[in-house]
Amino acid sequence: MQLGQILLQKKWISSDQLEEAVKIQSSRNSQLGQVLLQKGLIINDQLDVALKEQYWRQNGFWVID
Repeated sequence: MQLGQILLQKKWISSDQLEEAVKIQSSRNSQLGQVLLQKGLIINDQLDVALKEQYWRQNGFWVID
């Protein structure tokens, strides 16, 4: 699962905020999490939680949704 999807699922950002951040990300060639932090849409703790969840999901360990 992509980082943006995880943040949407947790209702920490809206789909409009995600779209805007993705546009900025591609124009700056930067990471989505960093863009969201810089815009003040999420805090470090939220990014950490979402990245951990993404890691666990990618490695087949996430079973609770």
